[in-house]
Amino acid sequence: MLDIKLLRENPDVVRENIKKKFQDAKLPLVDEVIELDKTYRAAKTRADEMRAQRNSASKEIGMLMKTGQRDKAEETKRMVAHLGDEIKNLEVQEVELEEKIRNIMLVLPNIIDPSVPIGKDDSENVEIEKFGEPYTPDYDIPYHVDIMEALDGIDLDAARRTSGNGFYYLKGDIARLHSSILSYARDFMIDRGFTYYIPPFMIRSDVVTGVMSFAEMENMMYKIEGEDLYLIGTSEHSMIGKFINTILKEDQLPQTLTSYSPCFRKEVGAHGIEERGVYRIHQFEKQEMIVVCKPEDSMKWYDVMWKNSVDFFRSLDIPVRTLECCSGDLADLKVKSCDVEAWSPRQQKYFEVGSCSNLGDAQARRLGIRVDGENGKYFAHTLNNTVVAPPRMLIAFLENNLTEEGDIRIPKALRPYMGGKDLLLRKK
Repeated sequence: MLDIKLLRENPDVVRENIKKKFQDAKLPLVDEVIELDKTYRAAKTRADEMRAQRNSASKEIGMLMKTGQRDKAEETKRMVAHLGDEIKNLEVQEVELEEKIRNIMLVLPNIIDPSVPIGKDDSENVEIEKFGEPYTPDYDIPYHVDIMEALDGIDLDAARRTSGNGFYYLKGDIARLHSSILSYARDFMIDRGFTYYIPPFMIRSDVVTGVMSFAEMENMMYKIEGEDLYLIGTSEHSMIGKFINTILKEDQLPQTLTSYSPCFRKEVGAHGIEERGVYRIHQFEKQEMIVVCKPEDSMKWYDVMWKNSVDFFRSLDIPVRTLECCSGDLADLKVKSCDVEAWSPRQQKYFEVGSCSNLGDAQARRLGIRVDGENGKYFAHTLNNTVVAPPRMLIAFLENNLTEEGDIRIPKALRPYMGGKDLLLRKK
């Protein structure tokens, strides 16, 4: 959420940012919120003036009574009552205007970083760097579900019977591999100085609207019927929400956290849910990293965070690349974002396995996360990034570690979590 002062003092900056994000339909909202803000401030000023008049008149009533001027005292009482009615009306107006202003401010996009490439959608995202050499063997790589089935590690039919499309049963070596990757990711981040958390998997609506845009909420979140609770789509929601309405001391920053959670997503949109596969699904697990820091440090932490993901995948011998998200592909709260994509030997292309985002002070403004600094209070900056999200990551892992015989190599870093195994054998 933007600072209202920015719209008062530099509305052209906000308009230009909206144009860069190709959201021209939101341009009239700038003038609308400026006018509402003027009306709100005028109402507030008038209410403050009336309160001062009422306080002065209330004191005068006592003096008039003491001096026997009862008629004048009664007249002043009537004036005080009239002022009280007007103040109540103005207070109602203030609340209504505040809500209208906030609702508009919630849909205006955050100011993007100058380094963000300008483009309409994800087709105009820009490759930054590749890490590791993409390799395609001279034997066929089957579809990931076929690889899992050959190891007797997945049952989609049973999941469809119990839950429908977008769900799965993992079993045997594949289920163990899934858990091992998450355990390795946990320890990988702890070794890099991040504090490990298991957060609540449900959050209230005020946290939901604090961490994401309305469009994202509508397309992602599952609501618990009859309660003010939503299932989280990522542990970022709980972890940033942890700081709602708090004031952090400057020496408590940065907060560097890594969290495990199941994630639940509607996945509403043109892409739909896969009927046979685990790339886009309703339920998955993820290890996340979150940073809350001073504004001047957020870009430094942004670079640290995406590099952590690259290092994690490279430690498992998976080639990856980073892709800068263009302006039109950025969610409204984001200042800057890049995707980490893993190499798929079967498709001979990269696909997304994680995303690193700097949200500036947008979430902090919505949630009231402030820092008590040497020169006063200010809003913190928040960042989030995927460490790993199996089972999607399993696709890259299985394809890049598949032998010609159909077995799966286990990289050295993962063997302690797999009981020392260096190979998973094909079963059928």
